Amino acid sequence: MASIISAVLGDLISRSISFAVDKCYYHRRREGTLPDNLQRLRRVLLRIQATVEEAERRRVTNQAMLRQLQVMREGMYRGYYLLNAVDKAQDREVSRHGHSSFALSEFNPAKRLCILSATTTAKTTTVVASYAGREAERKLREVLVDLERMAGDMKELVLFLSGYPPLLREPCSTYQWVENRMFGREAEQERIVSFLLEPPGPPGPGTQDLGVLPVFGRARVGKSTLVEHVCCDERVRSHFSTVVFFSKMINAMDENLQLAPLGYSGAMRHRNDLASTGSSLVVIELHGDVDEGTWRRTLSTLIKGEHTAPVSKIVVTGRSEKIAGFGTVKALELKPLPREAFWYFFKMVALGNTDAVEQPELTSVSMEMAEQMEGSFTYANVIGGLLRGNLGAPFWHRVLKRIKDHTSMHLLLFGDHPVGLMSKDRPVYLWRLPRTGGSTIVAYSCYQELSSAPQHDLPKITAQDVHAGSATPRGNVEILLWRSHIPPYYSYVLRCGVRTPSSPALVSPPRKKQTRQRRRQPRRRWM
Repeated sequence: MASIISAVLGDLISRSISFAVDKCYYHRRREGTLPDNLQRLRRVLLRIQATVEEAERRRVTNQAMLRQLQVMREGMYRGYYLLNAVDKAQDREVSRHGHSSFALSEFNPAKRLCILSATTTAKTTTVVASYAGREAERKLREVLVDLERMAGDMKELVLFLSGYPPLLREPCSTYQWVENRMFGREAEQERIVSFLLEPPGPPGPGTQDLGVLPVFGRARVGKSTLVEHVCCDERVRSHFSTVVFFSKMINAMDENLQLAPLGYSGAMRHRNDLASTGSSLVVIELHGDVDEGTWRRTLSTLIKGEHTAPVSKIVVTGRSEKIAGFGTVKALELKPLPREAFWYFFKMVALGNTDAVEQPELTSVSMEMAEQMEGSFTYANVIGGLLRGNLGAPFWHRVLKRIKDHTSMHLLLFGDHPVGLMSKDRPVYLWRLPRTGGSTIVAYSCYQELSSAPQHDLPKITAQDVHAGSATPRGNVEILLWRSHIPPYYSYVLRCGVRTPSSPALVSPPRKKQTRQRRRQPRRRWM
């Protein structure tokens, strides 16, 4: 009897183990191995990228299609970011252990759980590392499933795209294509265009039939560039008789405000006597906080003033969230790009026409650099231009190390990132690849030149020259940080000084020097 019971139990246990193994094998086969999933991810990303790039070459106006394209862009950035992170982790494991161990990959945030302490037992570390690996693979499968579903649903989108005429555009290289267009703000641009073209809504208190859209966000996030692109849109220009910009709110408060060219404080950007509505668009850039009473007086001036065309829409930009209360519609908050999208932008600027697949090491380095830039488009363009001139891996690693050291130094000395310090008009050091034990260059402030400024007035020394060590400024000097290739074509200039070891602590240059520079050419503060 005992032998029969033992045989039955043995058979049940054997069947249970076989069932569990078969079930695990089935799920593993259905989910795919890591190499299979990576290959599937590469294929689906190419399909989505081809569709997105084709859509960007056409003037799509359907709001539902635009929203779908925006979701596809975000998925594409996320997929490429994940793909590069996995490749990077595998390469590190191969170089470290001689084999690939995805369970120990460093790209996944869960990897931080593995670094418990130096006294963690080997058994515990193995369990935690295995858990991190499973979480990483699960994340990869989730992204893959989402992208494959997205690619399967875009057949109708591709069909509809064929009905939109392509935009006329000359062939250009990859980085020129990126530098000559506003990146990652397609959805925000269309939202503002839709607001400007729609009939006025119910009037608010003291606004009559004015429509007001506030656009706010941190410094240098792209508010002025976004609004400028909207005003350059053919649909907007054919809709309004005049488009007027006021760049300083203190001038817009003037009771004698007129919608006509007012020098630097107000400028007629566009005039169309054959516009469909015969109304005007006013864009006001706030450089500080404005109370509601002052804002109401400004609206009253716009409404009661004698203009060539009545004002129907106002777009007001600023850094403070308080301006959201000035709108007749929901305010638009312009946030920094997600890290995946920002890295994709920086990679395209830095690698230029080079295929990222052929340069996996540079692609990995670009990811680490992008993490150090705090989402700054200016920083990305400066460093990207420097790297594009030398696609050697040793040079890129040298630049990455200098950027990391530069960031760590400012965090240690001032408690803030260099990008954050500059946005607050606080001095920052400039780094140079050739290490020198003598003088250092200090950027005290940054301003932006108008697009109409004479080119011969711009500094001859560029930030890339300083970083590469090909230029050694002396005394008080101005350095060209970056020239934008898209409207409003600002040129960003650093006001710098050379500090020797015997110089005092970081202070601003003499006030007399600043005043003389301002008189030479009207300038704007760095937004």
